[in-house]
Amino acid sequence: MERKGNWAQTYTGKQFWPLDPKEDEVNITDIAHALSMQCRFNGHCNNFYSVAQHSVLVSRIVKSKQALAALLHDAAEAYTGDLVSPLKKNLPEEFKKIEEEIEQAIFKHFNISEIDYNEIKKADKRTLITEMRDLMGKPPAKWDEEGVFEPLPEKIIPLMPNEAKRLFLERFKELTSKSL
Repeated sequence: MERKGNWAQTYTGKQFWPLDPKEDEVNITDIAHALSMQCRFNGHCNNFYSVAQHSVLVSRIVKSKQALAALLHDAAEAYTGDLVSPLKKNLPEEFKKIEEEIEQAIFKHFNISEIDYNEIKKADKRTLITEMRDLMGKPPAKWDEEGVFEPLPEKIIPLMPNEAKRLFLERFKELTSKSL
């Protein structure tokens, strides 16, 4: 059967078709590795800080029922790359559809069906406020989220990719009780 689009090789050496994602092609090691290698804020933070570490933080501040979905809330970026919000908000609907289809394949693969997107979004914004405080320089203007969400009390200490990958996989194992 002909697949839609072209495939990309993953960290574990598999083929993944971003325009035709299949749940059986999703791999947690690929996700953890790719997210640990992607820097938040398009690299415009004071130190390298990965999407993987961000995802772990988000998973820790939601209710336990939402923790796995929160850990994987940016997992599609393992296959699309991480785009900064000001750009992502202005992309054509086709990109959002591609990202949503990948996310659906990921959630289906990990049997995640009840997702409280509002709770995860709030935790994501609270994490963002904390990241702005701990990882960014002084802003030239007020960010939209400032004053709306309270930052986390603990300071974020950025991890290197291999440490962030390990942390992400440990959190996944904790939430799923699966050995890797």
